[in-house]
Amino acid sequence: MNSLVDKRYPILNTYVNAMSMDETVNAIEKMIERRVPVQHVVINALKVNLMRKDENLRRIVNECPLINADGASIILAAKLLKIPLKERVTGFDLFVRLVEEASVRNYKIYLFGAREEVVKKVKTIFERKYPTLQIVGYRNGYFTEADEPEIVRDMAESGADMMFVAFSSPKKEYWIRRYLKELNIPFVMGVGGSFDVIAGTTKRAPLWMQKCGMEWFYRFIQEPGRLWRRYLVGNISFILYVLQYKMRTILKNNR
Repeated sequence: MNSLVDKRYPILNTYVNAMSMDETVNAIEKMIERRVPVQHVVINALKVNLMRKDENLRRIVNECPLINADGASIILAAKLLKIPLKERVTGFDLFVRLVEEASVRNYKIYLFGAREEVVKKVKTIFERKYPTLQIVGYRNGYFTEADEPEIVRDMAESGADMMFVAFSSPKKEYWIRRYLKELNIPFVMGVGGSFDVIAGTTKRAPLWMQKCGMEWFYRFIQEPGRLWRRYLVGNISFILYVLQYKMRTILKNNR
C-alpha cells in the first residue's frame, strides 16, 4: 500500500492519488490479493462541497486508501494548485474497466443498487458481453433498515472479490463504511448512477464533452429542474472555494 501513499496529495479538504487508470487497476488487484476489505471513492466538485458541510463524510472519504479524481473540476483545481495528477479516472470508466478485468482474472463481483429492472438488465448486459464473468450476487437498492442484516449476510457469503454500489452520495459512502468489515469483500466501490447508464435508462455525455470537461452540462440539460442547484450553484461554490484555498496557500507560503 506504500505505493499508494507515495502518490497521495492533499487537495482542498481531501486527498487524491495521482495515478493513471492502469496504475489504479494494478493497485486494486493488489488489494484483492490482500483480502483486507477496502472502500474506494472518487471525488468531484459535488463531493468536495458535501464534505465542507459534513465532517463524517469527510472522515470516511479521507480514510479511504485510494481516491481518484472523477470530475473535470478536480483536474482543473489540481492544475491551479500544482498537484501532478496524471489523468482523470472517472468512477464510471473504472467500474467498466474492473468488470472487464474481473472476466479475465476470474474475480467474482456483486452488483448492488438501482431499481430491480435496472440491476437485472446490467447483469444481463455484462454476462452477454463477458461470458466468463462471475456475478455471484445482485440486489436492487430499495430496502428498509430491518432488511440490512440479511442483505449484508448474503453479500458476505457470496464470496465476491469486488462489489459495486449504485447509490448516490453521500448514502453510498455511509453505507459502505458502516458494513465494510461485515461484508468481508476485498474491494467495495460506489458507482453512483453507473447502472442506469449501462442499462440505457440515462445517457452519458458524448466523448468530446467528456474530454473538454463539459459532462456536467450534459447531465444538467437532461434534468435542469432537479440538477440546477447541484451544478450551477454547486460549481460556483466550488470555484470560489478553490480560489480561497489558493489564496490561503499563497499567503501561508509568503509568511
